[in-house]
Amino acid sequence: MTKVQLNQPVPDFEIASTGNRIFRLSDHLGKNIVIYFYPKDSTPGCTLEGQQFRDNIKQFAQHNTVIVGVSRDSLRKHENFKQKQRFPFELLSDEDERLCSLFDVLHLKKNYGREYMGIVRSTFLINTAGVLVKEWRNVKVKDHVEEVLASLTAI
Repeated sequence: MTKVQLNQPVPDFEIASTGNRIFRLSDHLGKNIVIYFYPKDSTPGCTLEGQQFRDNIKQFAQHNTVIVGVSRDSLRKHENFKQKQRFPFELLSDEDERLCSLFDVLHLKKNYGREYMGIVRSTFLINTAGVLVKEWRNVKVKDHVEEVLASLTAI
C-alpha cells in the first residue's frame, strides 16, 4: 500500500466511525480535514489531546475544518470515550490498521522493556482539495492544537 506524501492528494478511503457512520474522505472535499492519530482511548495523553481539539472546535469551524480522531480501539470503546468527553467530532476505528498503514503511524515502540507495534501520535492536515499540506509526527500534546490552528490560518 502506498503511503501519504506531503503536497500530494490523499487516496480516498472509508472507515467505520462513531455515530454508526462510515467516514469517507471524499465526502468532505471542500473542507479542510484534521486527522489525528492517538494510541488508546481514555488514557491521559489521548484524553487531553481530544479535549484540546474539543475545546477549540469553534476556531476549527471558523476555518471550514472537520476534525476526526483515529485509533485501533473498537467502535464500542470509541462511543464511550466520545460520550464521556463530549467530543463534538467523530472517532474512527482502525482495528485492521489500514488507515494507520496509509498514514505510516504504526511503529515499534518500547514500554518497560517490552517492544510492540503501536500508534505514534500524529496529526495530518488535508486541504479542501484533498491534498496533504502538513503533518506532525511524534506529537507532544502540549501546545499541539495551537500549532494546528496556526497552520490552518496560513493556508
